Amino acid sequence: MKVLRTYDLSPDGVVIEVPWDKMAIGMSIFVPCIDTEAAIKQVTGIAKERHWEFEHRLRIEDGRLGVRFWRTV
Repeated sequence: MKVLRTYDLSPDGVVIEVPWDKMAIGMSIFVPCIDTEAAIKQVTGIAKERHWEFEHRLRIEDGRLGVRFWRTV
């Protein structure tokens, strides 16, 4: 079992590693998940700690439900 780090996501219990240090303004990530509310809450918490802002949209990409996040600040 993988250890969950402070900035990892796990909206459905599966660890998703995101290279936050490479996330520049205008970049986006897609988080495939069923529990979209948990994903939004987790990314919002990370953004708050880093003094960033994100926009998000629920999406289906490549047949997978999830949330796409765009860094705006």
